[in-house]
Amino acid sequence: MRKMMGVMSLGLLGLFASVAQAAEVAVVDWRQALMETRAAQQSMSQLESQIGSQQQQAQALGEELEQLQQRLQQDGAVMSDSERQSLMQEGQQKEQQFVELRQQIIQAQQQAEQAFLQDAEPKLERAVDELMTRHGIDVLMDINGIINTNQDLMNLTDEVTEILDSMN
Repeated sequence: MRKMMGVMSLGLLGLFASVAQAAEVAVVDWRQALMETRAAQQSMSQLESQIGSQQQQAQALGEELEQLQQRLQQDGAVMSDSERQSLMQEGQQKEQQFVELRQQIIQAQQQAEQAFLQDAEPKLERAVDELMTRHGIDVLMDINGIINTNQDLMNLTDEVTEILDSMN
């Protein structure tokens, strides 16, 4: 009886293995596919033009803060209390401006990314469906979710980008 169960188990394992091997598996890096599209490049370009001056202003404020800190470190011991207090107060104001400006920039970036992804998601789904049909794919995985494989899996990332670009 044990031998019979063992033989049946091996037979079932072989059957499952052959079914698993018959399934066509491919991978896609959907983030890369989206970010390499013309629409993504255009969206990033628009964002840069919107927040470019804010980024320059933030960089200038950062440099001013560094200079104030260096001045306080180098000359702080020989400054009068009122002069040192005045510099520290100026530094705090600039730091607050810097933090607020960085938050505005980050918020603008997040809003632009969210708007782009919201618009691109249905197109991405259509592109993936089209590729799965075209290539007879049974399982499509995110390339970043794969830890290790012994097989060369079909990577459809570039094709997804091409299809997305053709949809615009």
